[in-house]
Amino acid sequence: MIPCLVFDLETIPDAAGLRALNDYEAGLSDAQVVELAMAERREKTGSDFFPHHLQKVAVVSCVFRDDQGFRVKTLGQPEDDEATLIRQFFKIIDYYTPQIISWNGSGFDWPVLHYRSLIHKIASPRYWDSGEDNRDFKFNNYLNRYHTRHLDLMDVLAGFSGRANAPMDQLAKLCGFPGKLGMDGSQVWPAWQAGQQAEVRAYCETDVVNTWLLYCRYRLIKGELDITAYEAEIQLVRDSLQQIDAPHWQEYMATWEAESL
Repeated sequence: MIPCLVFDLETIPDAAGLRALNDYEAGLSDAQVVELAMAERREKTGSDFFPHHLQKVAVVSCVFRDDQGFRVKTLGQPEDDEATLIRQFFKIIDYYTPQIISWNGSGFDWPVLHYRSLIHKIASPRYWDSGEDNRDFKFNNYLNRYHTRHLDLMDVLAGFSGRANAPMDQLAKLCGFPGKLGMDGSQVWPAWQAGQQAEVRAYCETDVVNTWLLYCRYRLIKGELDITAYEAEIQLVRDSLQQIDAPHWQEYMATWEAESL
């Protein structure tokens, strides 16, 4: 089978970038810089959410499904810098040329990765190939919104209409899957500041598993999987997660069992 890669990012404000672009008083901590910038942005836009190029990648979590089975992991270690995480992610793409699945990847994750790769001088010839080096990529590459080599599941299910977008958490729960556990994206920066990197990494991992489960359901309604094959894929996820001795997966499985009653 073609290897499948589901990915999700967790980001935090780029304090160094905010310093570089603004004349802040010397000696301020990262937290103080971010708080000042958030206050300024709220005053100007009504939202404290920073634009893509000022989102610093803190976590990259992945599901990888191939002939060897199903795996879920977060790349690198909590202390790894942003460039290391991004470089590891694109190395997977360059090596495996996987089918990539995301939820709102086109709207958020990819633009963040594009800008941050530019800042850190990180190359990925396979990802950026649109047919110059491989003719197959001319008609199906990672960059085109309507190609399937990267499938933004939210975008496809909404018929490429932003007005019809659905939250992944709600849709997962409606399909009988656990959905988000522990936190949501708005809580990542406070949790990161509080030293809860492990919790943020765990949260991101559950997000990619939710996305994979929804992708399996999508393949069922599309006719790529019959009901027997679909149920086998879901059981593989269950069996794989039950073998991982980690609190967030124990909570995830308990929630999933409760949803199934």
